[in-house]
Amino acid sequence: MRTYEVLFILSPQVPEEETASLITDFKRVAESTGAKLTNEEAWGRPRLAYPIQKFTEGNYHLFVFDTDQSLSELDRRMRNSDRILRHMIVRTDLDHKRAEKLAKRNPKKERVRPAPAFTPEPSAAAPAAEPRPETPVE
Repeated sequence: MRTYEVLFILSPQVPEEETASLITDFKRVAESTGAKLTNEEAWGRPRLAYPIQKFTEGNYHLFVFDTDQSLSELDRRMRNSDRILRHMIVRTDLDHKRAEKLAKRNPKKERVRPAPAFTPEPSAAAPAAEPRPETPVE
């Protein structure tokens, strides 16, 4: 099973009703290819890092899909939509596999500090220095 993250930025001029219909259409397209939606997040309308088509804000939305098929149809529809400023589809299961493989290869070990070679005993400690009377400097 492959895991894909689909992040897209909608134009800020798109009304809320049309935004909801676009999101349901994209979910329907992905699920028609056999994908299962595991997570959906609306990130709101933050400021863009740089202007895209003279817009400085955008409506961010994230989907996480599990599928055995590719999401090429969803990619094609997002590319052809003029309401989407940017989109990105990333396969993330390979990253999780690599992280698990590295974790197996290098398990975290509890660090045990070695005992010091010399431990001073309280009776063998140096005696406290006696205060000296101060003499005026001339």
